[in-house]
Amino acid sequence: MGRKPNDSEPTKYTTMILLLVGLVSCTVVYIFMSAVMRPTGSPAVERRLAVVDGGDGDVDGECCNGIESFELWGAAVKWGSDFKVNSTNECCEACKAMCTGNHGPCLCDTWVFCGNKKACGDKFGECWLKKQKDTLAPDKQEEGNKIMWTSGIVFGKGEGIVALETEFGAIHVKLLPECSPHSVFNILELLGLRHCAGCQFFRAETLGQVWDAHGDHIKDASFGPPYALLQGTLGAQGTTLDTVTSEFCPEIRRGSVAWVGLGPEFFISLANHQEWKNAYTVFGYVLPDDMEIVEKITQLPTKLDVWTGVNVTVLENPVPLRVRRAKSNNGDLNLNS
Repeated sequence: MGRKPNDSEPTKYTTMILLLVGLVSCTVVYIFMSAVMRPTGSPAVERRLAVVDGGDGDVDGECCNGIESFELWGAAVKWGSDFKVNSTNECCEACKAMCTGNHGPCLCDTWVFCGNKKACGDKFGECWLKKQKDTLAPDKQEEGNKIMWTSGIVFGKGEGIVALETEFGAIHVKLLPECSPHSVFNILELLGLRHCAGCQFFRAETLGQVWDAHGDHIKDASFGPPYALLQGTLGAQGTTLDTVTSEFCPEIRRGSVAWVGLGPEFFISLANHQEWKNAYTVFGYVLPDDMEIVEKITQLPTKLDVWTGVNVTVLENPVPLRVRRAKSNNGDLNLNS
């Protein structure tokens, strides 16, 4: 039986309307999030928020990522010619397994895997486990497409902690190379600079009446403003950080240190922002005791500004910062604190 020409008209129009509503909704959410995290300054240094599909993914202790076409050198503690595995993840886990106690200290802090069957030839599957003289300045071979190795680093307990030094104290950050390796190598590059001119905190938003002292959202409160964060830039004058695509994008929680978009702007969260979903690459966490310094900076005098229709507060006087090595062993980061 033939159907009437107009039988599908209501369905067709309904589908078109639903698609249009969905598109408008996504656009509104994107514009709002971009406005909330838009850095201050001239258009030349502004960054838009890159919203990514992070999913739940790995939790901090379960990440095992490396960098392709990248070879790290170092003293071998397990020879790859005698040790072959099936994946980068297995190679990374083998290195982690050489950390004693609660993930440290580590007899292995570097893993190098050959996973391209065509390029590796008889070296395919080799997993080299190594130990660096200095985990914050790993010995690396030149990067490039001709390098057939994938490499990563592992920071054990008390290792991989850098300090964001300010006049109000040093904010110690535990880096996550297994989760966001490209981001962490950018931070390690900054450690080698004699200065970080231009690096600063410029936006400060308190917990307000939106989140409690533990960073949990107060029932029936709005989600800002204020937005409970300290925002700044690691864009040192005369230097250019490598562009970082999305890496480890978990739910933002109190103490998370993450890029705004692709960087070099970043922020430290004072609250647990479930409402932001998986929108930002996290490359470290502030040691719990140092959150007092973060909060102290957010209490400094601020002035109102409007970013794409969103009210924000920026510091009247930006706070300069420098990226330095931690001066002492700070122990491991207690992510449950």
